[in-house]
Order: sequence, then C-alpha cells, then structure tokens
Amino acid sequence: MASAAEQLAANLSLSSFGKAEELKKRIWFALGALIVYRLCTYVPLPGIDGEALARMFASLSGGFLDMVNTFSGGAVQRMSIITLGIMPYISASIIVQLLTTMSPSLAALKKEGEQGRKKINQYTRMGTVALTLVQGYAVATGLEGQAGVVVDPGWFFRITTVITLLGGTMFLMWLGEQITQRGIGNGISLIIFAGIIAELPGTLAQAFELNRAGSMSLAVLLALLVGAAALIWFIVLCERAQRRVIIQYPKRQHGNRVIQGDKSHLPIKLNVSGVIPPIFASSLLIMPLTVAGFYQSSGAEWLTTMTSLLGVGRPLHVALYVLLIVFFCFFYTTVQFNPEDTAENLKKHGGFIPGIRPGKRTAEYLDYVLTRLTVIGSAYLSLVCVIPEILMSQAAVPFYLGGTSLLIVVNVTMDTVSQIHSHLMAQQYEGLLKKARLKGGRR
Repeated sequence: MASAAEQLAANLSLSSFGKAEELKKRIWFALGALIVYRLCTYVPLPGIDGEALARMFASLSGGFLDMVNTFSGGAVQRMSIITLGIMPYISASIIVQLLTTMSPSLAALKKEGEQGRKKINQYTRMGTVALTLVQGYAVATGLEGQAGVVVDPGWFFRITTVITLLGGTMFLMWLGEQITQRGIGNGISLIIFAGIIAELPGTLAQAFELNRAGSMSLAVLLALLVGAAALIWFIVLCERAQRRVIIQYPKRQHGNRVIQGDKSHLPIKLNVSGVIPPIFASSLLIMPLTVAGFYQSSGAEWLTTMTSLLGVGRPLHVALYVLLIVFFCFFYTTVQFNPEDTAENLKKHGGFIPGIRPGKRTAEYLDYVLTRLTVIGSAYLSLVCVIPEILMSQAAVPFYLGGTSLLIVVNVTMDTVSQIHSHLMAQQYEGLLKKARLKGGRR
C-alpha cells in the first residue's frame, strides 16, 4: 500500500501549483532578484575604455579566463561592477569553515545554535570584505598595466575601483541571502547558476559558428553535444544514487497494546557534499589566475610560467583540481553528516542497524559506509569536472564548456525542483488539515 506522502506526490499537478500562492511569490522574488543580478553584469566600472577592454580580453581569452567569465556570467568580459562576483564570499566561507575545525572557540560557536551561526556568518562577511579589498586592488593595478584600458590611471581610479568592486560583491552576497530566505533554492548557488546559463547560449552559438566557418568539423561538434548530454545523464544518475542503511525498531508496549517492531531506512547519498567541492576548488584556482592574467603584459616571466602551468587541461591544473575536489568532498561530508550524532539519535529512539550494536559500533559502521561512499563520490565529481577539460584542451576546442558548469546547472536545477515539490506537498498537507478541521467542526 502506498504511503500518504506517496499518494500526495502522485496527486501533484498544475492545479495544485496554481493554488500555492506562497510558492508563486517565492518563485517570482527569486526570478526578480536574478534579473537584477544579470542587469548588474552590464554596468561597467568607471574609467574603463570599452574598445581597449575588448581588445585586451580577445588577446587574453582562452582557457582559464573563459572559465572565469563563464562563472561570472560575462561580468569579467564587460569588466562590470560585479567582476569579482560571489567568489570572495565563497573563499571566505572556505577559510572560516576550515578554521572552525581547527579552532576550539569557533567549534564551540558552531554548537551554540542560531546565535553561533550568526556570529560565524559575521566572521565570513568580514573575511569577504578583506579578500575583496585585496583582489579589487590587484584587479585595478592589473587593468592599469594594460595599454589604453584605463582612461586616467592613478590612485583615484584604484580607490574608486576597489570601492565599486567591494560594493558589487557585498550586494551579491546580500542578494544571495535574500533569495535563500524569501525566494526558492540556495541563493548563492542560483546566482552562479544564472551566470552559467546566461553564457551557455553564446557558447553554443560560438560552436555552430566555428562549424560554419570550417574551424570545427561536424563530427567534433556532434561529439561535444552528445558528450554533454551523456554527462548530464551521468550526473543525474549519480546524484540520485544512495545507500539505504536498514534501521530496525523493536516491539514496544503501549498500555495494554503491543506495537510491532518497524523497519525503516537511513538514506545516505553517494555524493553527500553536493556541488560544494567543485565550487570551492574552482574559486581557489580561479582568483589567483585571474589576477595573474591581468599582469601578464608586464613581462614578468614567473607570471607567464604560472598561468601556462595552471591553464585549463594542463597536468598541474588537473592534479590540483582533483586534490582540492577530493579534500573538500571529505571535509564537507564531515560537516554535513556526523556518524556519532546519528548513532546517538538512533539509540535514543530505540533504533538499531541489524547485526550492529547501538552506540559506538553503529557510529563506526556509519563512518565506514560514509567513507566508502565519499571515495566513490569524490571520484565521480573529479571525473565529471576534469575529463571534459582534458578532452577540450587535447581537441583544441576554442571555447569553454566544462563539466563543472554542467554539474552546477544540473545540481541546482534538481535542488530547486525538489524544493518546489516540497512546498507543493506542504500546501496539500495544509489543505487536508483544513478539510479535517471543517469536518470535525460540523460533527
């Protein structure tokens, strides 16, 4: 017999969506916020010569700069007020979370509930400001080093650029928080998602134009499209994969009645950390390369060497990218899922895993299962993010269409659809409760 939740899920339709007024307001708010974000990508920094900037980007484009531009939704190419995007905030989040595992005082703050979370968020914002100031100054001086890009170089340009970029990043951080609270889905992920989606049509148009001009054969183009479709299917398959640990509940005496024991399961996803590891790994690799790219024309040999070695598809870039993905997979999994807390909760409610003693043994078993899943999950993420980059660098494809972008798009889409589904389910539950109250009142 289907459960009540399954019956409700089966009855979801467009009519139930039409009745969900709160959900529609949240969706419209999220869409409005993302439109504001897209408009900001077209507002240029003051004191920039547009034609000289276009020439500079054309000379530096390819590899990592295209990847940076994709994640920023074209803001880097237009050198907009949100050129730095949300990456400083993500980098600050990484630093704070790492410090939380090393500092006893920060770890204690994390356990204080809502108050502790607010304090940690405050530290993250302070770190975002510090990183944005450093990166903003590096971008300003790097632009001054490019011939003709800055109309009036000097301290006034540097100060106004740093303040503008700081304002843009802080605005995006605030906008992401508003989407999370008042919209639908994770605000930061949706901002990155919107930037990638906005660049995909241009990337596809560029591919078809290269085919028309004869720079890319039809076989290569078809292989890329089929490969992208297969990659999306593979991502969906792995993201839905989970290990179901059986949980047994013993018989219970309730008054004169004996309630039979029940079986349930604890679902553990193959990829517990989601899309966070690739985003964190990308942000740590992207920003140094972006700043170094602006200084390449200075003639510094070490900068040219660094950008060459860390270019997309290069062995060092691939190795660092994989190591960072694996590290953040294990790190973020420990943040998301605590085997000891889960084992303690099961013990409190009388649940146990068949063949495993409650308490410490259960925690060890869950940790064993989680470690094996994380190994497979980190391998899956590394494969999805790195293999397309290697293929594109070897095939000399002159545009960026990475696995990381597809991974973010698919994950955010699935998460947002799941949240919409949850809202619709809650709406139906509320409707059933109201009907039950009305029937009870009539009696």
